Amino acid sequence: MSQDTETIDLYNPFENRRLTHPTTNVDTLIHLIKGSLGSGILAMPLAFKNAGLWFGLGATFAIGVICTYCIHILVKCAHLLCHRERIPSLSFSDVAEIAFRTGPDKVKKYFRMARFSIDLFLVLDLMGCCSIYLVFVATNAKQVVDHYTQSDYNVRYYILLLLAPLICINLIRELKFLTPFSIIANILIGIGVGIIIYYTTRNIPPVSERPAIAPLYRMPMFFGTVIFALEVIGVVMSLENNMKTPQSFIGCPGVLSIGMSFVVLLYTSVGFLGYLKYGDETKSSITLNLPVEDFLAQAVKILISVAIFFSYSLQFYVPMEIIWRNTKHNFEEPRDAAEYAIRIGLVTLTVAIAAFLPNIGPFVTLIGAVCLSTLGLMFPAIIELVTYYEQPGYGSCYWVLWKNIVLILFGVVGFITGTYVSIVEFTQHLEEEI
Repeated sequence: MSQDTETIDLYNPFENRRLTHPTTNVDTLIHLIKGSLGSGILAMPLAFKNAGLWFGLGATFAIGVICTYCIHILVKCAHLLCHRERIPSLSFSDVAEIAFRTGPDKVKKYFRMARFSIDLFLVLDLMGCCSIYLVFVATNAKQVVDHYTQSDYNVRYYILLLLAPLICINLIRELKFLTPFSIIANILIGIGVGIIIYYTTRNIPPVSERPAIAPLYRMPMFFGTVIFALEVIGVVMSLENNMKTPQSFIGCPGVLSIGMSFVVLLYTSVGFLGYLKYGDETKSSITLNLPVEDFLAQAVKILISVAIFFSYSLQFYVPMEIIWRNTKHNFEEPRDAAEYAIRIGLVTLTVAIAAFLPNIGPFVTLIGAVCLSTLGLMFPAIIELVTYYEQPGYGSCYWVLWKNIVLILFGVVGFITGTYVSIVEFTQHLEEEI
């Protein structure tokens, strides 16, 4: 073994990280759960409506396992590339770039395209998620205000009212300092989900009253919604890169497996019970099905709205990080004013998108189909194929190759069908408004 190889083998990327405010395992677990427990959980009963009761149950568990496994693939490849290239940490786009640049000769020339594609889809995905969060908050706030004031203002006014407080909270630049907001959001979500389960288990009908499986044409809406709800890959590398002990992120048990197991179980429970309770009357957010006249039901809408509002900052962190990394060289020191201006501009953009597209159902499906099918399923599989092409290889009978081909095909089908269905729904909604 050469001296260079020995040096690389002895290199520990985790020991060479220099973090000003590293997060603990508990901090990271809190952020991971918060990154998953957003507005998507409220759409899970609608997902089951589009899948059928029993098919939705099994398919949600299956998609949860697949999403978690793809995250595991990405982080595993990142650790291998950090060790191989002697780099302390890598972002999602860094992983793609280095995997392609050091991969087979036929793909090396595409390393810049790989980085650009990841960054583009991450920004589109997480900015879209931020807009979806605003629609959920505004829709639930509107229902409560309408009930107590006998008013009927357009939901767009409520979305616009969120702009000023959002700007204030998103001027916080350090992930470590967002931990208190994630803790508050997790507590509020926990209380809210508990109350939702209380309502969905009262006078619950027999399971025989709900179809076990829905018509095939509705499955893309189910797929897009569940992928959107469960997929947290957009913030994973930022969470892992900020950890004090990043080796604890994957493993058995690791932060990833513990966090995602809890999330999948909770999402499945809410989806199953919500659809069983409300059936064909299930709305885009389960909170909208709760009785308007009950104070407790109104309280849960406010609790979850506040929780999702606080979740916005975590989703916003990654696209802001990407955009600032690629634009800061255009500004002279000190750059604080420029960074704050970009933050304010991006927050304003997400509010404008939410106000223009307040029909949440197709929006959720579109983001899940277009961005998360690529980021959460296809890209991790492609990155593993490129990273492992030589060492440690594809395993016996090339099982790594065949497994990743299946993941890519699964992502492609979800991308095409989900995009088509959501665009049709958007078109119909716009025609109705006109």
